[in-house]
Amino acid sequence: MNNSIKAISRIYAAIIKIHVMTGDCVVIKSSSVLGMDFTGVTHVSDLITRLQNGLLQDTDAPRITDFVRNATLETISEEVHLFDDFQFSCCGWLRLSLIADLEGTEPICLLTLFDVNMEKKVEQQRQKELERNNRLLKEALALANHANQAKTTFLNSMSHDIRTPMNAIIGFTSLAAAHIDNRDAVADYLKKITISSNHLLSLINDVLDMSRIESGRTKLDEREVSLPDVIHDLRAIVHSNLQAKQIDFFIDTQDVIHECVIVDKLRLNQVLLNILGNAIKFTPSNGTISMRVIETPCSNPEYAEYEFRIKDTGIGMSAEYQKHIFEPFSREETATVSGIQGSGLGMAITKNIVDMMNGAIAVSSEEGKGSEFTVILDLKKCGDAVSQEPIPELKGIHTLVADDDFNTCSSVCKMLSTIGMRPEWTTSGKEAVLRTRYANESADAFKAFIIDWLMPDMNGIEVVRRIRKEVGDNTPIIILTAYDWTSIEEEAREAGVTGFCSKPLFLSELREVLCRPFVKEQPKVQEEETIDVAFFAGKRILVAEDNELNRELLEEMLSEYGLLLEMANNGKEAVSLYESRPAGYYDLIISDIQMPVMDGYALSYSIRSLDDKVKASIPILALTANAFEEDRQRIMDAQMNGHLTKPINMAEVLNAIREVLE
Repeated sequence: MNNSIKAISRIYAAIIKIHVMTGDCVVIKSSSVLGMDFTGVTHVSDLITRLQNGLLQDTDAPRITDFVRNATLETISEEVHLFDDFQFSCCGWLRLSLIADLEGTEPICLLTLFDVNMEKKVEQQRQKELERNNRLLKEALALANHANQAKTTFLNSMSHDIRTPMNAIIGFTSLAAAHIDNRDAVADYLKKITISSNHLLSLINDVLDMSRIESGRTKLDEREVSLPDVIHDLRAIVHSNLQAKQIDFFIDTQDVIHECVIVDKLRLNQVLLNILGNAIKFTPSNGTISMRVIETPCSNPEYAEYEFRIKDTGIGMSAEYQKHIFEPFSREETATVSGIQGSGLGMAITKNIVDMMNGAIAVSSEEGKGSEFTVILDLKKCGDAVSQEPIPELKGIHTLVADDDFNTCSSVCKMLSTIGMRPEWTTSGKEAVLRTRYANESADAFKAFIIDWLMPDMNGIEVVRRIRKEVGDNTPIIILTAYDWTSIEEEAREAGVTGFCSKPLFLSELREVLCRPFVKEQPKVQEEETIDVAFFAGKRILVAEDNELNRELLEEMLSEYGLLLEMANNGKEAVSLYESRPAGYYDLIISDIQMPVMDGYALSYSIRSLDDKVKASIPILALTANAFEEDRQRIMDAQMNGHLTKPINMAEVLNAIREVLE
């Protein structure tokens, strides 16, 4: 038996020998990881007491008593190995086993304690998976039973939603034609046509996205992405809509130290924009929307967990509707909601994308008080974390943060402390001025300021003017804003603003903007990008497009930049025309993909197989309505040089032309 004890001692957390006839105990092994001390245990009664004291559930005490007493001669069965699982407050699940040796001169039992936390976790996960599968089966059955009803709902919903912008497009087009001489009226009609067209396109994209996601044909295109770029771009996209409804938008970060991640940027944008778009749509004018990005550690060290919280003060949702919000074509049927356009697909698409990214999404809402969506994603880190080491030049610098959003104040002050500064904060512009004056009088003056542009009690620029009178001209003052500051930059500089920084503020951006004034560096002024018309002038392009309106549109738009276009109605006609010209006559081919006689793929294969290697190497761009990732890949496989999608975005077309011709 001693050899057996030695053999098993390595794999058990604790081993206690029990003399069957007397109940005496000998502690052979006890690991400190258990959190239970078996010192002084000499009898079964002591052992039972120690084990009972460590139990998580007091109701298990009688069960553990009966189990251990099986080690005595009076109660032990013929079985040589008994076991049971118990949960302890200090160490979780342990498996207690009794291994009996009753044949020797001195019958004994070994009580072993084995860690089964992982086994329980797997078991619980398996049970959850089983419950989930059962739930999915029930949901699938319910969906199957309501398939016909869903189709009818879909057709009715899409018929109404598509006709609404279509009616606007047709109606305003007729009005524009009738008032062709009234420039202002036509400009207004065209603006409304553009808005309706974009809405119609978004409806079509929603339907196509939903169809592809449900069929499993959507794939994630994961690449290195800068989170600050994603969030700043997101803010820029929704800015005009927020401004139009005069909605306050607060956005901040918390503990985001890994700013470069691997993610499908397009899909991440789609998720956040869908939620933000709904928040804007269902929040009345003068309401408030807030967004917070939080990073927390992940169990996998190569990943970090990111939490995106978007909260609004909108109309909210009923508890019943919240159960169905992520279902396709679901819309809450209330008088308030029914007048707001939408396909009922946005949240279903969002949920499916989050699921594809192995994330989670949740919503909490109350009617009349607003909603909060939380998206949690585990994203792979790339590059090093932003340095959290104090900056020697900034160490101990007394800094004041003034922003009417408490979360922003808290987040910025935490980052300032990280890099060695000594921050204070206030949510009032007037208080910021008073604190500045008091700090000067107390011989502990502030040496740097971060001031929000828009605060309710005093404009940020006015705060800067008053602070300048207190601190002089040499103290850095940075304006923090969620808006485009170009319109106020001149006034702000005159008031004494040193620099600008966009919300949300990331640690890397804060380090950079604060280092500039203290290391005598001036911020670089980014020059506005202009189109070099001279580059495009005289370049000859062969266009293969079967749609006459698209040909006319391309010719009108591109000729403005000096480009010379020749048109072909299909791929075969384009190849014939190209072969009839000498090498170098054309600089580029732009081809549609779906054309009669010969499509864009066949056109490219035909050009690339020409004997004249110079002519065979001409750049070819696809300009097509086939906008999905597999379409782009198929175009690349056909040896084309780029993939542009319809509707035509002139900036993208010009950039692509320049890229392939340079």
